[in-house]
Amino acid sequence: MAWVSSPQEISVTDKISGFSTSEPVAPVKGSNSSGVVTEKPQGESTSAGTTSQTGDHVTLTDSARALQKIEEAVAKAPVVNSQKVAAVKQAVASGTYKIDGPRVADKILQFERGLK
Repeated sequence: MAWVSSPQEISVTDKISGFSTSEPVAPVKGSNSSGVVTEKPQGESTSAGTTSQTGDHVTLTDSARALQKIEEAVAKAPVVNSQKVAAVKQAVASGTYKIDGPRVADKILQFERGLK
């Protein structure tokens, strides 16, 4: 037998009990408020010891920087291919747009199979 539940409204408060803003919050052990960020190539070691470390450091590998660049490129890419949209609009307006029914059905089935 399948269990079916009806939607219920749940009330959630924004208050966190036991927390007072008048009490100072302890800093993370070993942290400094300077928040220095440094980058290094993947093969470089942090135990060189020639630099005096006075604050927190974040080290980005080459692959992490590459992922950041890819993320930025994807964010800048347009969501819609405006040339393709214009071509389809023109074809529909002129009555020359053809729909391949079997291909559409295959794509729908392929999508549905991917959801399982």
